[in-house]
Amino acid sequence: MIETHPFGVFTPPKAKYLILGSFTTKEAYDDKKKEAYTWFYSNGGRNQFWPILEEIYGTRLQTRGEMQKLFTKLGVALADIIYQCERKKRSNLDKNLTNIVYALEDITKILKNNPITKIFFTSRFVEKEFRKRFKEIVKDCPNIELITLPSPSPRYVLMTKAEKAKKYKELLPKS
Repeated sequence: MIETHPFGVFTPPKAKYLILGSFTTKEAYDDKKKEAYTWFYSNGGRNQFWPILEEIYGTRLQTRGEMQKLFTKLGVALADIIYQCERKKRSNLDKNLTNIVYALEDITKILKNNPITKIFFTSRFVEKEFRKRFKEIVKDCPNIELITLPSPSPRYVLMTKAEKAKKYKELLPKS
């Protein structure tokens, strides 16, 4: 089954930073779920992205509105590099995403229309795919700093959640 990204992109006015993930989880398509984290990085609350941001920014991020308010205040745009794909085994793992269509147009538009100074990748996979699939953007924007964050996935066990939060706090914009 082909899935199209349900959230598009989030770009506050004059965004200076861009956080890029891979593709939304299958749980994002479950309209029956009314739980927290039903926007980017939702996977039944297991993904550590929003809890890490709650910790480092000292704010509640349980609704899309709260998340967007924080990103607007920080000047952070949010997007995924994949616009459309299929999943093997209904899996959320990046390695199980196939028949990928990249979000070239959306990401190019963000970079063209905003004074982006840093792009943060939510994993090495995202960084590697961005450098490979978005070569022209990288070449056309040599002054943008590319930074890879530790993956917020609970499957990334090389760092504890506390260690990830410390690294995010060092790298992400200050409030």
